[in-house]
Amino acid sequence: MTKAFNWQQVFKVLGVLLITEALFMMLAAWVSYIYDGNDLEPIIESAIITTLAGISGVLIGGNSTKHFGTREGYLLVGLVWIVFSIFGMLPFRLSYYIPNIADAFFETMSGFTTTGATILTDIEALPHGLLFWRSMLQWLGGMGIVVLSLAILPMFGAGMQLFAAEVPGITYDKLQPKITDTARKLWELYLLLTIICAVLLYFSGMNIFDAICHSLTTLASGGYSTKNASIAHWSSPTTHYIIIFFMIIAGTNFSLLYGAMIRRQWKRLIYDEEFKTYIYSILGISLVVTIGLICTRAFDGFQSIEKAFRDALFQIVTTMTTTGFSTSDYMSWHPILWLIMLLVIPMGATAGSTSGGIKIIRLHIVAKNIFYEFKRVMHPKAIRPIRVNHRIVSENTLSNTYVFISIFVIITIVSTIVMMICGLSPSEAFGCSLTSISNVGPGIGAQGPSGTFAMLPDFAKWYLSFLMLIGRLELFTILILFLPSFWKK
Repeated sequence: MTKAFNWQQVFKVLGVLLITEALFMMLAAWVSYIYDGNDLEPIIESAIITTLAGISGVLIGGNSTKHFGTREGYLLVGLVWIVFSIFGMLPFRLSYYIPNIADAFFETMSGFTTTGATILTDIEALPHGLLFWRSMLQWLGGMGIVVLSLAILPMFGAGMQLFAAEVPGITYDKLQPKITDTARKLWELYLLLTIICAVLLYFSGMNIFDAICHSLTTLASGGYSTKNASIAHWSSPTTHYIIIFFMIIAGTNFSLLYGAMIRRQWKRLIYDEEFKTYIYSILGISLVVTIGLICTRAFDGFQSIEKAFRDALFQIVTTMTTTGFSTSDYMSWHPILWLIMLLVIPMGATAGSTSGGIKIIRLHIVAKNIFYEFKRVMHPKAIRPIRVNHRIVSENTLSNTYVFISIFVIITIVSTIVMMICGLSPSEAFGCSLTSISNVGPGIGAQGPSGTFAMLPDFAKWYLSFLMLIGRLELFTILILFLPSFWKK
């Protein structure tokens, strides 16, 4: 018989995590103090409220046992992302820069899930403290809130259950025998890359504040910018190419990155099938879009071609890695190129990265299975198992892949209908649904790269927030909580 839920331990761990969130709020308060912002008091008040809630959770947990099974792991991960968003929206709400609760929650959930969709019509009107907090939301959500906690807090008695619940998917690699050590290594690499990105952006022309904020959101594949025009605010090609490079890095499996950068295992990265498919997809689709832009724009020498290539490469990388920055509004491109962008939105980058979407590995497996199916028809007696990196893909993994994609498609279709009921046109309803569950950010139409989600009704914002959450945790972690059997003893 399944053991009863260890509710006390769930509250205790949740309380400790809220205290951790409050500490990061104080970083935003420090930034506000440096820039003498009028958001200092609201941020400090938010940190105090969050700390008190965290202490309450610890007290409720008391001297609970460390029994932490799979069910507790899934429940805690789901609660963490929701509760973090509730308390994370307090700085926006208490400062009255985002007075509407639905708007504040949407902005915060979009941040934590690294979606990057925004309701703000004038981002530059926010003071530095809130702008930094928006960037910090995405950075914390990029590698994962629970994974961060496993890295810095030794109190978890069942780290593997929590790690698997927050980093779901086909595979994940353990860098060290202990999962807490793996989490620590991943976060150390994440921090190192963030610092390098910030330094390079600073020397490319950004001021120190913008460089730090954009490095946080680039490595998180988040997309929140400090400027209304996003990355288009900076016309420097160097800045654009730096961000392109680090978006590609953010979309790469961090276990492979760690092996390549720290252990010098470059061959493992270079010859990884998913990574090669990822890079080839970026280059191939970018080339097609570049040709499309050249054909539909007035030709004006080499600079025009380079600009077309840079715009195409940037938008394909930012969309495939589900980052959501922009240097060009693809809604101003030819409608055929819109279709290409819509096809890229759900693809995602590699498993084990900070990106959302379906992920390249799943699409790679499906493509291989389709190819092998034709061979099986021609040679019915031949045994042709699917292999990825010389390893046979199990039937369970193949089934999981098809189930995931099926649920992804079904939820997108249902959500499109829901958004149409909320008053959106069919194309905008589909774009909002697809970009939210894929954690990309910009959709099409009024919610494209130059638009916002501000005009949507509150119900639509709550619903899209839910889509962002299930998309970030790859469907199963949240949807399993709705099964009656999950709650039975």
